Amino acid sequence: MGLHSLCILHVWRPVTISWFWIFVLLIPQHGRGVLSTSNYLIGTGSYDITGPAADVNMMGYANMDQIASGIHFRLRARAFIVAEPQGNRVVFVNLDACMASQLVTIKVLERLKARFGDLYTEKNVAISGIHTHAGPGGYLQYIVYIVTSLGFVRQSFDVLVDGIEQSIIQAHENLRPGSIFVNKGELLDAGVNRSPSAYLNNPAAERSKYKYDVDKEMTLLKFVDDEWGPVGSFNWFATHGTSMSRTNSLISGDNKGAAARFMEDWFDQNGVRSVQPDESEARGIPRRISNIIPGFHGNHHELLEVAAAFRSPPGKPATRLLSVARRVRSALRMADRPRFVSAFCQTNCGDVSPNVLGAFCLDTGLSCDFNHSTCGGKNELCYGRGPGHPDEYESTQIIGDRQMKKAVDLFNTAAEQINGKVDYRHIYLDFSKLQVTIPKPGGGSESVKTCPAAMGFAFAAGTTDGPGAFDFKQGDDSGNAFWRLVRNVLKAPSKEQTDCQHPKPILLDTGEMKEPYEWAPSVLPIQILRIGQLVILSVPGEFTTMAGRRLRDAVKTVLTSGGRGEFKKNVHVVIAGLTNTYSQYVTTFEEYQIQRYEGASTLYGPHTLGAYIQEFKKLATALVSGQSVEPGPQPPDLLNKQISLLTPVVMDATPLGVNFGDVSTDVPQNSTFRRGNLVTVVFWSACPRNDLMTEGTFALVEILQGKDSWIPTYDDDDFCLRFKWSRPAKFSTRSHATLEWRIPESAAPGVYRVRHFGASKGLLGSIRHFTGSSSAFVVA
Repeated sequence: MGLHSLCILHVWRPVTISWFWIFVLLIPQHGRGVLSTSNYLIGTGSYDITGPAADVNMMGYANMDQIASGIHFRLRARAFIVAEPQGNRVVFVNLDACMASQLVTIKVLERLKARFGDLYTEKNVAISGIHTHAGPGGYLQYIVYIVTSLGFVRQSFDVLVDGIEQSIIQAHENLRPGSIFVNKGELLDAGVNRSPSAYLNNPAAERSKYKYDVDKEMTLLKFVDDEWGPVGSFNWFATHGTSMSRTNSLISGDNKGAAARFMEDWFDQNGVRSVQPDESEARGIPRRISNIIPGFHGNHHELLEVAAAFRSPPGKPATRLLSVARRVRSALRMADRPRFVSAFCQTNCGDVSPNVLGAFCLDTGLSCDFNHSTCGGKNELCYGRGPGHPDEYESTQIIGDRQMKKAVDLFNTAAEQINGKVDYRHIYLDFSKLQVTIPKPGGGSESVKTCPAAMGFAFAAGTTDGPGAFDFKQGDDSGNAFWRLVRNVLKAPSKEQTDCQHPKPILLDTGEMKEPYEWAPSVLPIQILRIGQLVILSVPGEFTTMAGRRLRDAVKTVLTSGGRGEFKKNVHVVIAGLTNTYSQYVTTFEEYQIQRYEGASTLYGPHTLGAYIQEFKKLATALVSGQSVEPGPQPPDLLNKQISLLTPVVMDATPLGVNFGDVSTDVPQNSTFRRGNLVTVVFWSACPRNDLMTEGTFALVEILQGKDSWIPTYDDDDFCLRFKWSRPAKFSTRSHATLEWRIPESAAPGVYRVRHFGASKGLLGSIRHFTGSSSAFVVA
């Protein structure tokens, strides 16, 4: 059985295999048990942040035509807390979202203060995004990041704030004595450099120190509760969340969200089998099908007769709680054991693509131009290909599976225990006007500065993961007259700004655009979290491979060369990208000169990386010496200035005589499906924005147990079940939900049905929940 599919995990293993996995998980290599003396309090948490699955523009590709219309699988906020029993603590939250948001961070911190006082603050809380390009947008506060979503989307924002808060509350309530282990390893086939011409502009001597032009190392933390054993796993690895393309319309965590779901299901299947199968419901372990329905193998005729008795009933009213309770991984089924939480975090992914086959021209099939990623001088036809090309779902699964398998290997062999202090440093800095001291080539140093934010012409060209439009191209260091005229209508950059950003030709002078409010950030947070010999650098952007290496090395040098010698023996430094807020890219000075997409998107000019290195070295020095740092200028809270042009849901309707939840297109009568077949059922539905079904489900597959008991087997958090929503026209009150179930190879023979949950909005604004079921069918 492969590790790659969510759906393959809904089968009980023999108890002997279960005990084997307990042994593997609890006794790492070299015979060193993980249940050693604990030195920390540890807690993990996880909560649904899926958001509006209809009408909202997705965040990442800036493609106005990419509007959400269903769910590939759900998004989550996953958190861990590590605390000294009588001392400091840190919180790290990993979001299945494109990036963190300053406004979201501000409001989460306000809620934490109201609930916990000064226990969790901006200093010791880090909120990081995995960079999926398939999540709802509209939750950032600066104009340039919400233009394509028609402004601010309150639902997108609220579900993130709620979910982050709930994940932290769970982690806090789960705090118990435990230990942490760290492990590292190379993953070679999950990322390639999408801007190699820029990377090659870095000094040859520097490049010669590294075997690859992207970072291949994964760093993993394993959390082990003293009583329960392993309760969590967080890792950092660099690859973009762009396995799903700019034309995808289903909400998805992309390859990292997929890896997290795969590993959590892997652990549920293999990791905690200390009970007999019939005790599983009480212990909070999802029930598996092969033990529920014994004796049906080979009895096809009987199954058909049973299925014939269950024709699709009319849609009927339901409670929202029913959608939550029927989830396969329902929190209602969790008993005394904490849920296992696995997070696949983002790091310096700026120039790293998961489309590992390379970039090719759609028209000729030949490789794109090396320097500009164009085809015949145009960027629109140059696309990167994932390992499952042309199937983006397959590519997402493969890249997620590769990360998950490496994480499982590191998890099972983790032997280095984390020991030492928990500590942190945090500061806000105005990156629009930082003075930076840099070394001169011939010796000595000089003072330079960063610039107000601006985006170059090559920004509009996009990347091989998602090309832009018109006549823009990567590697453009001059621009053109027509687009300068268009730019000047919005804001013509000053000579000082043009000189500061050189050689970037400015397309959008976002840092100096203030109407109706700020277009881009200027005040950014930087942060260091320390957990023993692990140090996390929280950065509010996407560092390229070499930029990340330089930052890590600079901080590591400070940690290992000064202070009280705590880090001299061993230190692990990881970058947590897209954390606490978002400010686009950070390249090296040399990469900036080439003006590929990443350089054009490095907002604060050619010395942006130099500023980060300078300021992180100061934080690292303060961390080692035990000194405090000044908080710096506070970022603005722009919530009250937000504008939203997204049309609200007015009402939902069905044709005369049709109920919400009625089946529009059913499975054929007396149907028999085989593993690998696609089952499709269409329901009369309503807009998913009426109720996000947070911690619930829009889609469900159930199997018949006995004569009339239906058991949940797959929901809209499974890779094999997709929820697609559509209207016949943009402003129509009628809509359909299409549920597609690709039957996994591990599905047990039996009688199944497909079920839909939703909520309709009446003309007066009332919300009514409903459910509907397909006719039963046989899987043989």
